[in-house]
Amino acid sequence: MNRKKSLIIPTILCGGAGTRLWPLSRDSYPKQLLPLASEKTMLQETAVRMLGFTHPKIDVSNLPLIVCNEEHRFLVAEQMRNIGIGRASIILEPFGRNTAPALTVAALHAAQNGQNPLLLVMPSDHVVSDISAFHRALTVGARHTLSGAIVTFGIVPDAPETGYGYIQADDEAPISDEIFPIIRFVEKPDRKAAQSYLAAGGYYWNSGMFFMQAETWLKVIKQLQPVMFQACHTAFERGKHDTDFLRLDRESFAACPADSIDYAVMERLGLLPESGTHGIVMPINVGWSDVGAWDAVWQISKKDSKGNSVTGDVLLEDTESSLVISTSRLVSCVGINELVVVDASDAVLIARKDKAQNVKQIVEKLKEKNRKEGRVHRRVYRPWGWYDSLEQGERFQVKRILLNPGAMLSLQWHKHRSEHWIIVKGTAKITYGAETIVLNTNQSIFIPAGKKHRVENPGRDTLEIIEVQCGSYLGEDDIIRLEDHYGRV
Repeated sequence: MNRKKSLIIPTILCGGAGTRLWPLSRDSYPKQLLPLASEKTMLQETAVRMLGFTHPKIDVSNLPLIVCNEEHRFLVAEQMRNIGIGRASIILEPFGRNTAPALTVAALHAAQNGQNPLLLVMPSDHVVSDISAFHRALTVGARHTLSGAIVTFGIVPDAPETGYGYIQADDEAPISDEIFPIIRFVEKPDRKAAQSYLAAGGYYWNSGMFFMQAETWLKVIKQLQPVMFQACHTAFERGKHDTDFLRLDRESFAACPADSIDYAVMERLGLLPESGTHGIVMPINVGWSDVGAWDAVWQISKKDSKGNSVTGDVLLEDTESSLVISTSRLVSCVGINELVVVDASDAVLIARKDKAQNVKQIVEKLKEKNRKEGRVHRRVYRPWGWYDSLEQGERFQVKRILLNPGAMLSLQWHKHRSEHWIIVKGTAKITYGAETIVLNTNQSIFIPAGKKHRVENPGRDTLEIIEVQCGSYLGEDDIIRLEDHYGRV
């Protein structure tokens, strides 16, 4: 008699802002959506991490379960489609509540209809370069997960790193040669404490990766964090499907306490001695990095003979051990050493590598000054494509707009601005009041303030438009949407 195989669902927590990787990572386009370690984005690399995993008793779902901020929903869905994952389950959080609530709503989704799959919980913005070693670790961890344990993976440290949290394992009472009970989780230490951890042994970097059955998590979160469980359960039950997404109920989720998996559950499992559930740590060495700052990007990057990592249009002279990234223009460096130089279209960062963790303080200052460079890029992504603000002055703004094939803007009008559209490439189907007009390359149209309008790309190629706005107010909130294909308000 053949027993049904267990199923692993890759469960990706796609929150996080990655502020230490400014100016490329910003609120509107955080680091998990960037290709920092390969041609794929970090989210895409996480989504395909289980490809090739084999186990005689376990299958792997080819559709990951993703929990993300609703602001990033179309970007996440598009990145999944670009790697052939067209129907990923994407749960939208109205606002972040840390990892424990995110995992709880994911487990509720996975456990529907009496299912009890294994959840491999992974942050969306980490690197694992040794996939074979990672799969071997999962094979060992699965035995304990199937027995009701919650497994976390601790990274074997090779330096007194102050940018990571640590897990202290009870190596004097091993469960097996590869598995240990957890004593405690430790927040990011100062250098002296980190050095003491490395010297003492039994301390591992906290990878943020967990492995458990869905029902195991729901049982312990309900017992240890009943208010959190109830808020997540209500938000999930009252959630609504929105095209390819499940949108959690905003009011219910607002009542949910914010806490991490570590502190909400893992450190408190000892309070449930009769439950049969225990937290254990498995030390692994899989080429892991959380890519938390620019020095970590340099460490995982390919380098030239002088230790330089270069991306984009860059020229170097007498330069060593530096990270230089250009996204929009030529960047030249002469006589520098141990520096980070990152050029974005609207901002440039220059920092010593050993001070890379302090970039977060620059972002905080930008936000204090209400500078948009701390939140959004000049290029802004939308579900239909993107636009780039090329130039802006008093009473005018010039944008470059790209619409994907089959995409359309919302049906809208503006109170304060007029728009002049010039078709640079492709065919545009334009709603102009009650009329429908088709324009081709080199043709244009003027849309006065107050006029109902929409542009659609009916072709198979990208539609490119130059838009010139004129008016007393040019903010994005001067858009009155009458109808929207993507369900935006």
